[in-house]
Amino acid sequence: MTDFSHLLTRDQIRSRLPEIFPDGIPRRVNAISPAAAATIFVALYINAVEGGTEVLQPKPIYRMTEEQAALTGIDDRLAFAKAMSGRTGQAVGNTRWYQDNSRETIRDDVIRETLVPLGAVTVDPSVTITANKPRYVLSAGFAALFDPGLQGEALADAIAAWRASALSPGALARIALTLQGATVGNDDVLITFPNGDTRRMRPGPSANITKAVIEVFAPRFLAQPVVIATSDSAEKVTTLDETRAKAIGLNVKADQNLPDVILVDLAPSDPLLVFIEVVASDGPISERRMEALHQLVAEAGFPPHHVAFVTAYLDRSVAPFRGTIGSLAWGSYAWFMSEPEGLLELNITRKTLG
Repeated sequence: MTDFSHLLTRDQIRSRLPEIFPDGIPRRVNAISPAAAATIFVALYINAVEGGTEVLQPKPIYRMTEEQAALTGIDDRLAFAKAMSGRTGQAVGNTRWYQDNSRETIRDDVIRETLVPLGAVTVDPSVTITANKPRYVLSAGFAALFDPGLQGEALADAIAAWRASALSPGALARIALTLQGATVGNDDVLITFPNGDTRRMRPGPSANITKAVIEVFAPRFLAQPVVIATSDSAEKVTTLDETRAKAIGLNVKADQNLPDVILVDLAPSDPLLVFIEVVASDGPISERRMEALHQLVAEAGFPPHHVAFVTAYLDRSVAPFRGTIGSLAWGSYAWFMSEPEGLLELNITRKTLG
């Protein structure tokens, strides 16, 4: 067994996980969870690392105790690994990290569905998924990120190198887009409209998502997009092009409770009006919000069946989406800046899965 006398604690491991798995990583909530930190700690503790002496299974994770984790000597860890290979093996002490009923959560949510797809854990292909045998180890490159000697710039460089080698191009692109969208600089955000006009917005996450809605979402999902209105949440100002609005039969005022962006697709014979809420913290297209906008459309004389509702987010792994998904209205859509090719539809009309 490799001498990990200076093994990071579970809490120290967890503190590194958000750096290794930034916003934009699929299943990030599980990847940076306490259970993931516990899994990585135990794998390092028993040397269940690529090229090491042991193979990981859920049992040593959910049977680890505070007392056992404090014993980092080689003999203690060898004894623990040997005890866990038996049916009735127990750790030193009684302060358990998890109970036995956590087995499936650790195995499925953390290992199989998160750390394995992310390249942090590898699987012994000779052991079938139904076999009651250990089959997981930390990849060598991932395990190296928890060397206590790695700090500061050296750690950042090592993390960047691991991401480049372990993550798929799609995952890397999603991370880059998410980081770009979350960046708040000092300069105004310059947005280019479909007709070439430009507008500046105060810097911030909402402005970055608004820019992506107009420059990426609009040309991707609308054949002939036109911007009718935009709202700058930082300045509490809505800019409405009343001339264009009236040209399509929409008669509203900028002081009404308009959404962050209003687009119209002029390609259909009956123009499609698209109301978009930009969510950097809260405020999705909820049932109540949709009803209010439908009322606004009805009062303006625009056909209600030619209206679509979209909530735009930075990424589906970040808190704003997780915190508001339960409020999204049926019949609306969600769009993510970090995954611009997709559109999530909350469909209530489909009767079958076929």
